[in-house]
Amino acid sequence: MAGGSVGELGEFGLIDEIIRDLPMTRGVVLGAGDDCAVFSAEGNVAVSTDTMVADRHWKDTWSSPRDVGRKAVAAAVADLEAVGARPIGLVISLAVPTTLAADWVRDFAAGVRQECERAGAGLLGGDTTAAPTAVVTVTVFGDLQGRDPVTRAGARPGDVVALKGRLGWAEAGRAVLNRGFRSPAAVVNAHRVPEPPYGAGAAAARAGASAMIDVSDGLLADLGHVARASGVTIQLQTSHFDIAEPQRAVAGAIGRRDPLGFILTGGDDHALTATFAAGDVPDGWRVIGHVEAGEPIVLVDGAVWEGPQGWDHFSGGRG
Repeated sequence: MAGGSVGELGEFGLIDEIIRDLPMTRGVVLGAGDDCAVFSAEGNVAVSTDTMVADRHWKDTWSSPRDVGRKAVAAAVADLEAVGARPIGLVISLAVPTTLAADWVRDFAAGVRQECERAGAGLLGGDTTAAPTAVVTVTVFGDLQGRDPVTRAGARPGDVVALKGRLGWAEAGRAVLNRGFRSPAAVVNAHRVPEPPYGAGAAAARAGASAMIDVSDGLLADLGHVARASGVTIQLQTSHFDIAEPQRAVAGAIGRRDPLGFILTGGDDHALTATFAAGDVPDGWRVIGHVEAGEPIVLVDGAVWEGPQGWDHFSGGRG
């Protein structure tokens, strides 16, 4: 039925809307519609879970249901990329108010399918329930294809730090949306739907990446995890960063003197950053720093960055 609410559609009607005509992806033996999904893999299986909550991770006044579906998939699959895995599929737990329009769920499911196709992952199933507010949890599964996972703990003195993807676009978009504006469109759209560099994680693993991480909470915060896990100092050089014109425009419009903060502390773009031996950096990755022996810290042009390091989910903002 078209229109109506989730409550009128009912649990099983809602599930039918989401899983109707789902394609089977490679490696999937049993897809959505049974008690479990079943898939095969060449080697070790990587698993990660990501949760998004309405009015915390998205606002319905800023993002369409399709945007939310795409963002939920992208954020989860980026974690597979960070260990060098190839996505196999995902399951979604969706909790929504019974009064929510059923069309919201239909559009959300369309976004999920769209991003699954971009990421090369299949929707394998999930769960639905009623809740006072919308909550989306995505669990993803990936195939390491016989390789060991690339962890946060392998960075070595003498390695270079390289980046694949964009940084600071989503944070610039959040800044203008918070002020009630909808432009520049490029950064607003980046906040609504991230663009992880799909396939780059596996390529980095094949090239010999020694450590890797998904930049979800801010470059300084996430590289801080690598520095602590590896027991090294990471030095970033700001001359190696590309600050785009829309980011400069936003910084000027909101009275922020230095747009570099978007790059260093903004989250939600889901770029990948990794460490490599100097001669092993894959094509398309940009070197942004290097690794030294020393205390586990991230330095910017040789100094501690003064101010927020990135996003802290429990403090309610950038910490």
